[in-house]
Amino acid sequence: MTNLRRLGATDLHIAPLVLGGNVFGWTADEPTSFAVLDAFVAGGGTMIDTADVYSAWAPGHTGGESEAVIGAWLKRSGKRDQVQIATKVGLLPGEGGEKLAPARIAAACDASLKRLGVDTIDLYFAHQDDDATRQEDALAAFSKLIDAGKVRALGASNFHAGRLKSANDLARTHGLPHYQVLQPEYNLVSRHKFEGELQSYCVEHNIGVVPYYGLASGYLTGKYRSSDDFGKSVRGGRMQAFMDGSGPAVLAAMDTVAEETGATLAQIALAWLAAQPAITAPIASATSVAQVEELLGSMGLALTAEQLERLTVAGA
Repeated sequence: MTNLRRLGATDLHIAPLVLGGNVFGWTADEPTSFAVLDAFVAGGGTMIDTADVYSAWAPGHTGGESEAVIGAWLKRSGKRDQVQIATKVGLLPGEGGEKLAPARIAAACDASLKRLGVDTIDLYFAHQDDDATRQEDALAAFSKLIDAGKVRALGASNFHAGRLKSANDLARTHGLPHYQVLQPEYNLVSRHKFEGELQSYCVEHNIGVVPYYGLASGYLTGKYRSSDDFGKSVRGGRMQAFMDGSGPAVLAAMDTVAEETGATLAQIALAWLAAQPAITAPIASATSVAQVEELLGSMGLALTAEQLERLTVAGA
């Protein structure tokens, strides 16, 4: 049985790995997505993360593809009571406007519920901040969704510390629900966006954190060791910045930990994240059963304090 972790101050208890749904209906077709989802749940995973905008960037796509695949899987598998569904609003314009306009939040939630085929979204994220909408107005719109039973808990993605604090301060002032979960970019080679003020705020206020890009677009799997490796993936072009920064030192430290533990680099990267202050569970996606089974192995990997420190120093 997987040891579940409470997600901040919410009533959600999740496994220490969240399955990213950005690939479903994009680089993973429906049969592959179903197999990955089945394997994730069989391996003890509980939370699936998606967004209404996944995968609007792909040619011929308009958004909602990932949610639709997850909805079809839920209907086929009958496993709704075994998983928590997280999705997002704010990056896909449509009925009611764009970003966090109150009318957009209401319409987008209904559309997500329909695609997912569920009555309630367990965790609903503001996908990005919105300077054009008053924070209390966005929170009031989210509050209506909670009151209607359409949403259980709220999260914020890609918020800076000052804006997360001001939103939650306003929530207390106005008696509105606050953001209880944060989804930032965070990994061993990209730490500046989260560490410091944002991480400290989350620790102090019991904000659950589920970071994305936990494997740095694949760099932390170790398959990009030189510029010759860039052609291995559509993401290869992003790797130069990591190679020019702390990447080589981090991979060297990870290689040593891999020798000591027998774990893969992907498992080590995720286990390091799961051990950091405020982190409830990292998010990672998979396009095959073999990949998701490897990722699930991170949940049982307990790195020593010395190993964690070695990795932390290498990426500093």
